[in-house]
Amino acid sequence: MADLKLLVPELNEAEEMGADTARFQELLLQASKELQQAQTSGPESTQIQPQPGFCVKTNSSEGKVFINICHSPSIPPPADMTEDQLLQMLEEDQAGFRIPMSLGEPHAELDAKGQGCTAYDVAVNSDFYRRMQNSDFLRELVVTIAREGLEDKYSLQLDPEWRLLRNRPFMGSISQQNIRSRQRPPIQELGNVFTAGSLRPEGSPEKPHLSLWLEAPDLLLAEIDLPKLDAARGLSLEVGENRLVLGGPQQPYHLDVYIPLRVSSEESRAAFHRKRRQLMVALPLLSAPS
Repeated sequence: MADLKLLVPELNEAEEMGADTARFQELLLQASKELQQAQTSGPESTQIQPQPGFCVKTNSSEGKVFINICHSPSIPPPADMTEDQLLQMLEEDQAGFRIPMSLGEPHAELDAKGQGCTAYDVAVNSDFYRRMQNSDFLRELVVTIAREGLEDKYSLQLDPEWRLLRNRPFMGSISQQNIRSRQRPPIQELGNVFTAGSLRPEGSPEKPHLSLWLEAPDLLLAEIDLPKLDAARGLSLEVGENRLVLGGPQQPYHLDVYIPLRVSSEESRAAFHRKRRQLMVALPLLSAPS
């Protein structure tokens, strides 16, 4: 994997550089502005009512957590792949497969013993849910990705061990959710990606929140939140064809993620935004997505 030299400490600072580097810094600046405008204006959305599916129980440092796996035809389906193809892809550490999900807000509930707990509703496509009902492998994969998505979105630390509730399809009540009704041109959010690692041991580096955006048709942007950092000093970033690794000695963050598109590691560039405390990474695609 190529080890990237981080660019200027802020996206709006100037520095003497070659034509190629200047081009990618310009792309970073443009994409950053478009990303901020898209987040500020608010994407068009539609309200859905997920249907109950099954419920799993796990734990966090604050107590019991229930994840209601729901479904809706309004959620887009994942790519049509056989289980053998998907298993081979995961074994080869490739990430061309993702499962679109809608992650609901936490809601306080009472469990069967009358004790307080927290529940989350996670919705997937209805057709995919029916397929998942007959596959323990897909069910486990969906729960794993849903758990990681909730951890990233709400800064949680959930126990990777979970138990399926046999006689209870959901905990509490399932609320309506807002989902994006159409993609934001020209930036498309790719959603959750499959990350390496499991439950973070105490004292180990934290996994930062990552967002991937497709700047059509040939540029992928990674936005990594690093709220504990004031600058990029001491931070290392490595990029492979479909992998991104962030960390460094004595750094509070470590990220090892498989990205869903093939990128050019040699042409990739990055810049740290001090005001937002975010690392923006421009990842040119080796081939445009279909």
